[in-house]
Amino acid sequence: MPFKFDPQARYAKTHEWARIEGDLVVVGISDYAQDALSDVVFVELPAIGSTVSAGSAVAVVESVKAAEDVYSPVSGEVVAVNEKLVERPELVNADPYGEAWFFKVRPNDPGELDGLMDAAAYEAFLASQEH
Repeated sequence: MPFKFDPQARYAKTHEWARIEGDLVVVGISDYAQDALSDVVFVELPAIGSTVSAGSAVAVVESVKAAEDVYSPVSGEVVAVNEKLVERPELVNADPYGEAWFFKVRPNDPGELDGLMDAAAYEAFLASQEH
């Protein structure tokens, strides 16, 4: 099945996406990640005001198959979380690039996004993982 990609987003090898909106970075998990998890049943979000580091685990997504950490692609302060996911975790499966964003970070260094893959590179990365 071909996966969807957000052309505006940058991607981490850990399957998070990050999109700049104003002076914030919005973070969620990719279509590939939600598909691999299958039916998402629970999401644990970081605390607003918490400081996160690029590459650190800051949230958890649980499905009927597994629980996986969600890593922050940038360092900074969490300024918003998507409370809808607490009530409706299935949004992660339905709309991974839209309604199912996880958290927003005010980045210390927006240049950290330059270390992430664009959609084409992420698609190639996924293809290289399928052996």
